Amino acid sequence: MKKTFLAVALAILAPRAEAQGIDAILATVKADNAWTLQQQRTICEIPAPPFKETERGLEYKRRFEALGLATRIDAIGNVIAERPGTGRGPTIVLAGHLDTVFPEGTDVKVKDQGGRMSGPGIGDDCRGLAVVLAVARAYQRADPRHDARIIFVGNVGEEGPGNLRGVRHLFDVELKGKIDYFISVDGQGTDFVSRAVGSNRYKVTYKGPGGHSYGAFGIPNPIHALGRAIDGIADVQVNANPKTTFNVGVIAGGTSVNSIAFEASMEIDMRSESVANLAAVDAQIRAALTAALTAENARWPGERASRAKISLVIDTIGIRPTGAQSDSARIVQVAFQTAKALGFNTTATASSTDANLPISRGVAGIAIDGGGEGGGGHSLAEWYEDGPSGWLGPQWAALIVARLAGMDLPKP
Repeated sequence: MKKTFLAVALAILAPRAEAQGIDAILATVKADNAWTLQQQRTICEIPAPPFKETERGLEYKRRFEALGLATRIDAIGNVIAERPGTGRGPTIVLAGHLDTVFPEGTDVKVKDQGGRMSGPGIGDDCRGLAVVLAVARAYQRADPRHDARIIFVGNVGEEGPGNLRGVRHLFDVELKGKIDYFISVDGQGTDFVSRAVGSNRYKVTYKGPGGHSYGAFGIPNPIHALGRAIDGIADVQVNANPKTTFNVGVIAGGTSVNSIAFEASMEIDMRSESVANLAAVDAQIRAALTAALTAENARWPGERASRAKISLVIDTIGIRPTGAQSDSARIVQVAFQTAKALGFNTTATASSTDANLPISRGVAGIAIDGGGEGGGGHSLAEWYEDGPSGWLGPQWAALIVARLAGMDLPKP
């Protein structure tokens, strides 16, 4: 059957219509930059400690709804807003994480001094949350035609204790088998993460009966065992390429100077973007932990010691999967192409982000910076400066989504 004149005309005009839609999106992002910064500041003044993101999530839902987006909060606390397409395109998720590393009771008031905003979480990830809102707002205002299903998310559980529980739920339950592209906006700058640095994190505890330092002298001591273990860990050798690391970050134990502790513990972090390297360092550290237990129990061979052995308990704090993604992958190439279209250069790096989950499962995923500049991440002195072109961050996110949705890049 021959195409009608109208169908031919629409086919010819569609690319230009898409380009005009993208032009309008980019223009809205730039024109509304002050609005984006206001979102960033006010979101950050809502506390969101680990596992207590509810208050911030409810407000984030309200802001999506104010843009005219159908929005829901799933069973784990993720805020999900959707802009449906025709159904013939891919499903694209653009996300920022709601949680911070700061405990309940932290003063989250944001200070603004000469264009520098400072406050806990202002960059990580209040900037990402603001960028997602800015992109959603620009798409709603420009209302471009697209086949893709675009889903905007504020997810829980990105920071350490959360163990990526938000994106795990998205991939395992809420959007299982439906996500084609995943983009996390995390922090500030103009680079992006295309390779996943995985991590194994454990709390290690040595336990024993304890006793008086004089009266019970001669029984194994959990703190001594902990010291032996740390000494063994310090001697572990790792591969430099791909970079592999380990760290004892927290130690605890004991009740008084004249008591043999009944337990002593430490928290260990291991990281690598290589599955094999991560497994190798994990095995070496476990061997050091077991050797320390054996040595401390053997140190006191007397009758008292034979009745008072110490034990070892290893609890998993979090496992972040690792994985590689080729620089030739479409999502990676789109990140490079869109940055170039906006007039800046970007670098692909390896890090630990929400994108770890999709990358580890073979789903296209990246984590991009949100523009501007910042520093002091995970500290009370964290800061963000928008500079002369901070709006490039949300423009970049918007353009990556558009390109993955099959829309043409605008002409330079």
